[in-house]
Amino acid sequence: QVQLVESGGALVEPGGSLTLSCVASRKIFSENHMAWFRQTPGKERELVARISPYGGTTHADSVKGRFTISRDNARNTVYLQMTALTPEDTAIYYCNKFPIPTNWGQGTQVTVSS
Repeated sequence: QVQLVESGGALVEPGGSLTLSCVASRKIFSENHMAWFRQTPGKERELVARISPYGGTTHADSVKGRFTISRDNARNTVYLQMTALTPEDTAIYYCNKFPIPTNWGQGTQVTVSS
């Protein structure tokens, strides 16, 4: 049973923007904090941003001022708006509930390159 579906990843030039989307099952989304994570080969998955059920947000220092997490509770969807992208943002991006994740989805690949 698919519970988390991420989309929106793409190849983008440095300085560009993308918006990622994650549709979650209602069981996962409802009344849970949700978060975006990212992972590159050989590195641990890192927390990028998280959002409470009521919209309170926290962003990692590395993305603060450039990325914005948001959620649409009616659509069981969490978004990650990314601006001023750099090659260091290249990764597979995943969403999940926070702080205790459930099974991970496939993720969506973001590649920042000229």
